[in-house]
Amino acid sequence: MDILQIVLLGVVAAILYILLKEVNKSLAFFLILITGIIIFFSVIQQIQLIFETIRTLGNQANIQTLYLNTILKIIGISYIAEIGSHLTKDAGLDSVSKYIELAGKIFILLLAVPIITTVIEAIVGFLPNV
Repeated sequence: MDILQIVLLGVVAAILYILLKEVNKSLAFFLILITGIIIFFSVIQQIQLIFETIRTLGNQANIQTLYLNTILKIIGISYIAEIGSHLTKDAGLDSVSKYIELAGKIFILLLAVPIITTVIEAIVGFLPNV
């Protein structure tokens, strides 16, 4: 599915949502949820190509796979948390949306701890022993 088809699908879903939300709000939300899933699965191949390209470049630059995998996981968590946050916000659950965003940030921080530790150890290694 190319970008024109994705945009067209999104516009049609938005129009249907506007028409349905007054009649049946839960059906309108379900329409948006299904539209999001269809769009996500239509771009998943491009996401896989991006990840493969990043891995290839990382291997060529001799970046340890631990760091590369961590960065890819962080990217994945940020997108998943954003999608979940927007879906719950669209459902009118702003407080749940904020908790999803917070959980995403905490998981990202947890994944970043080994990288942060390595950077701090490298900086300390450069400092003269006092």
